[in-house]
Amino acid sequence: MKKVLQGRVVSDAADKTVTVSVERRFKHPLYGKVVSSNKKYLAHDEANAYGVGDLVELTSARPVSKRKRFVVTKLLEKARS
Repeated sequence: MKKVLQGRVVSDAADKTVTVSVERRFKHPLYGKVVSSNKKYLAHDEANAYGVGDLVELTSARPVSKRKRFVVTKLLEKARS
């Protein structure tokens, strides 16, 4: 089963690669407060189509390089410019 994540593009400096920040919100197990944590993933972008600020959907794939394990599948929201 493929893992599907969504997050914001924070960097598009590398060729055919975007860095996507995925925010995860959860309740603290003891105190009950809602906590958010961010994790950055490198994702393959074959056409260099996505820019900083875009909301995108990632899908897990076979390893493309040492750190790239995801591919950008679709654009959910274009960044305001």
